[in-house]
Amino acid sequence: MNTADVLSTFFDDVAPLNRPIMVVALRGWFDIAEVATSAIDELLVDRIAPVVASIDPDPFFDFTQERPFVELDDDETRHIVWPANDFQFARFPGSPHDLVVLVGVEPHLRYATFAECVLQVAEASKCEVVVTVGAVADTVPHTRAPLVVGSTTNGALQRALGLSTPRYQGITGLVGVLQERLDRAGMPAVSLRVGVPHYLGNAHHPQSSIALLQHLHHVLGVPVHTDRLADDAQRRRVLHDEAVAEDEQATAYVAMLEREYDQKAEAAIPSGEDLAADFERFLRDQRDDEE
Repeated sequence: MNTADVLSTFFDDVAPLNRPIMVVALRGWFDIAEVATSAIDELLVDRIAPVVASIDPDPFFDFTQERPFVELDDDETRHIVWPANDFQFARFPGSPHDLVVLVGVEPHLRYATFAECVLQVAEASKCEVVVTVGAVADTVPHTRAPLVVGSTTNGALQRALGLSTPRYQGITGLVGVLQERLDRAGMPAVSLRVGVPHYLGNAHHPQSSIALLQHLHHVLGVPVHTDRLADDAQRRRVLHDEAVAEDEQATAYVAMLEREYDQKAEAAIPSGEDLAADFERFLRDQRDDEE
């Protein structure tokens, strides 16, 4: 299948972005409790962010798993709403970067074609880096700020930001395929993932969404607003505290996780200012090499 058959772009009448970064969050296997997609949705609240490209859902989904749904508009006209994968331009005046944002749904089929669509939009919009964000179940206590970790195959980015090299082997989802495709194309790419307390099951955990947003703010310099998420996080913290307190084993387990977390936190990660400076230095070096 050719990407021209499934990718529609609307760049012609849109002004270029300021040193854009692409941020990708897809609901699915790499987004426990929809933490990542909720975070990036919040990033776009009250911001004009026109759709500049769209991937046709029809070839990519098993609609017995990701079913479309029916909506009635104000005139009670019926519409079918399909799973959407739309790219938006988000401008941040005064910030180092504008963003190209894809908040969508992980496809079931044709991963290679879908990844090629993402790469084409990144190249057409002149993105300097592609950042995928996700959420995974982790042994992190709900009483502490969730940790955000990152990895990249780009040696310069590893050195600049202290990121790890991906070591995972096994089955993967669209994010794994996309990272490999970006790497082969020479497009710098970073995978960020935040931990979600595994003992909460699939319960919504806004504190993890806040951690992702704050990390993006530190590194990319874009403003984030977390007030609504913070209110929700406070309410859920009370509920989670009460649920743990009712079980002695759960209480002891969380106390153990807290001790382990505090030990890890002592291995100081760079400050937000240091991360941003190192990231900008990497991008500056990249531009110098191209010139």
